[in-house]
Amino acid sequence: MSYVVLARKWRPMRFEDLVGQDHVARTLENAIAQGRVAHAFLFTGVRGVGKTTSARILAKALNCMNSPGPTSKPCLECAACLEIAAGTDVDVREIDGASYTGVDDVRRLQDQIPYRPARDRFKIFIVDEVHMLSQNAWNAFLKTLEEPPPHVKFIFATTEVHKVPVTILSRVQRLDFKLIGTQPIAERLRQVLREGG
Repeated sequence: MSYVVLARKWRPMRFEDLVGQDHVARTLENAIAQGRVAHAFLFTGVRGVGKTTSARILAKALNCMNSPGPTSKPCLECAACLEIAAGTDVDVREIDGASYTGVDDVRRLQDQIPYRPARDRFKIFIVDEVHMLSQNAWNAFLKTLEEPPPHVKFIFATTEVHKVPVTILSRVQRLDFKLIGTQPIAERLRQVLREGG
């Protein structure tokens, strides 16, 4: 077996694994339990607080195949859960906003949106560093965010929320990630050491 760096080996896989972001986990779990999951989310906060990790957990929760519907406790064993964790699920696309800035890039993405997912329940687009999109790219996104198909979810992540246009902010559910305190970090490190790092 090949070596896996600690950050990947110990990356949270479920909402209860998130450290220091209880408010985010609780909000998303409640939305799933009540069947009121937004069509678009904006995860904002400084680097390293779990935005992209939370996006993957949400994708697993929405697409877990061992559940009859979205669940706050994904199984982590089905094909969808395993492929989302590995970044290979064809219905969950992770996009780097820094290299996907133009209107043509957004239009190519929009061409895929009408088609149903190949296997999963939802087609999910995770756009990291979304503040890097150009104004024209945001304008192209606007119509899609106003009337998305029911099988599509967007999860945007940014460290610079002030650069996201107000017209977009009004069409997404915003979750602000907090800095993680030293005590929770220390406890998590103790757990990693106890379990064999």
